[in-house]
Amino acid sequence: MILVTGGSGLVGRAVIKELSAAGFKVRCLVRDTAKARSVLGEGVEYLQGNVTDYESILRAMKGVEGVIHLVAVIRERGDQTFEKVNVEGTANAVRAAAVTGVRRFIHMSALGVKEGRAYPYSHSKWLAEEIVRKSGLEWTVIRPSLIYGPGFGFFDRMAQSIRFSPPPFIGYPAGRTRFQPIAARDVARCVAIALRDPQFIHQTCEIGGPEHLTYREMLDVFLEIKKVRRIKLPVPVGLLRLVVPLMEKLLPDSPVSSVELRQMDFDNTTDPAAVKKQFGFEPVRLREGLRETLH
Repeated sequence: MILVTGGSGLVGRAVIKELSAAGFKVRCLVRDTAKARSVLGEGVEYLQGNVTDYESILRAMKGVEGVIHLVAVIRERGDQTFEKVNVEGTANAVRAAAVTGVRRFIHMSALGVKEGRAYPYSHSKWLAEEIVRKSGLEWTVIRPSLIYGPGFGFFDRMAQSIRFSPPPFIGYPAGRTRFQPIAARDVARCVAIALRDPQFIHQTCEIGGPEHLTYREMLDVFLEIKKVRRIKLPVPVGLLRLVVPLMEKLLPDSPVSSVELRQMDFDNTTDPAAVKKQFGFEPVRLREGLRETLH
């Protein structure tokens, strides 16, 4: 039995599908069992709770052989803060694994995590990694670049930006920050391989798709697949830093947050051949993967 936290999310759906196909029995710790079942279907064991509730995750750990810890927030809402979910939630999962005798622990982090409170999301993920690395468990940390796939994610935010832009224009962040988009199904495949292969124990694996792309280049692919014609206008990041906080106050769900914008201060990339070198397969290119996702 493998416990997956965050199973109903974009990555979780792909991970559960991959693990089930590989013959693993899967248990999901979810906040709403009915909602999760409607997304994931039958064939999965559901247990209500969340990583911020230690007792619930302790119950979920009983009888499992390994943990895939996916839960994290990239936007803070109410008590769902970076500290509470990303840091304390990970600490709860690690502690519960140790108490129940679970040894194998795969932690989903993010490419480019770093120490420093100037980047609060990245810092919280770095703190979570440190908790995992010091746990004494048989851990693996996976650091993916931007992930896309069925479920709400980056390209849904891009679609929001298009809807907010008056036709025939679409504004996008100027600059040359590069990303390395990777399909959720390829991330899931990496997780399943790492789970089965002991060579990944005590390893931190950076992964991404086979391309380094700017926001503009990803926008071009998205518009092409959606068959949408827009005049693209680069917006200076300095101007966005003034506008985005206002959008966050006025809109219930802004297309971009100040934290996300700050992450664009540095590239979100690794070796384009990282997946091939570490996991032995070639991840899908964005155009093909996004076409599968959107159609």
